[in-house]
Amino acid sequence: MLYLIDKLMGRKRLTINENERAIWLYKGEVKGILGAGEHVLPNWRKQLRVERMVLNSAAFVSVYEKALFEKAPDQANAHLTRYRTGTGEIAVIICDGQIHSVLSPDSKLTVWSDAGPWAAEIVQLEENPVVAPALLSRLMKAEKASLLDQVRIVEVDKGQIGLLTVDGRMAGELTPGVTGYWMVGQKVAVKIVDLTRQPLDVTGQELLTKDRVTLRINVSAEYRVVDPVKAVTEVKDFADALYRALQYAFRKTLGAMTLDQILEKQVTVDDTAATKVRSDMADIGLEVTDITLKDVILPGEMREILNQVVSAQKAAEANVIKRREETNATRSLLNTAKVMADNPVMLRLKELEALESIAGKVDKLTVTNGTAGLMNDLVKLSGD
Repeated sequence: MLYLIDKLMGRKRLTINENERAIWLYKGEVKGILGAGEHVLPNWRKQLRVERMVLNSAAFVSVYEKALFEKAPDQANAHLTRYRTGTGEIAVIICDGQIHSVLSPDSKLTVWSDAGPWAAEIVQLEENPVVAPALLSRLMKAEKASLLDQVRIVEVDKGQIGLLTVDGRMAGELTPGVTGYWMVGQKVAVKIVDLTRQPLDVTGQELLTKDRVTLRINVSAEYRVVDPVKAVTEVKDFADALYRALQYAFRKTLGAMTLDQILEKQVTVDDTAATKVRSDMADIGLEVTDITLKDVILPGEMREILNQVVSAQKAAEANVIKRREETNATRSLLNTAKVMADNPVMLRLKELEALESIAGKVDKLTVTNGTAGLMNDLVKLSGD
């Protein structure tokens, strides 16, 4: 019955659910927003048009937004909430206690008021580009990855320092921890610098000695950054600068020496070069320690020649030692003979030692001439 009456009167009944809202137009003109419930709307000659929208999306997106606020401002303000940011501002939009979105500078967001409650936190970028720690924690825990699109998260570990630049200007140093920066309306960059001691190896460097022998050397050093700002601003790459300084210093120093000098002074040859390297690196904020010439690698044919030289030297040394020992033994015998010639008692003791030695090698020994002539008989026996 109502259907017939509405049809005769050019009306239409429309039911809007609790999770819905609708924009209605009559004769092409925006009239307002329909809330939950039953509505009777004019529909003469079917000039009514209704656009249903679901509240689950929360954000209001419609081509009729401007017309609603101009022609039905009361209804628009009753159902919709608008947020705007100025230049240099960011708005964190919160829906029912949860972060819904992050609004960049000079932006606008319109939401359904009934999808809330809503709130907004306004951040002035010029005053502080850092994301508040509590807010950063909430953004990182949120399930929407898009919330971090406008945030740069920097993690500095123990033993490190972070150098912060904003729009190309040095803005401060970051201590260990996690920090977030807004990346909208400004260029934020962080350079992480390790402050612990680090090794650096310069390997396989070829050089020509003063006597024109080609060598390959391996050099190692330890360094640490003592002035991070200098180390980052004075050179493009401080580790590469140290590498080149070591390379150049040792090439120059060792190239002015002969092969024999290098081999003789391998442990201490780097002292002169090390002083130069340490001085140059101090100017860019580095402290260099323990510079060591680890290896001197000779060509294959040169190693063979040196091995032959070493072998000849050792053989000569062995021969000298042998001759010296023989001379010492002869001198000792001569001294013994002189002692026995001057001391008859010593001679008799030697005779007894000889007799003891002989007795130990035979089963039976008979002495018929007395011990006085024993040595003479022994001499005769050896002569026969």
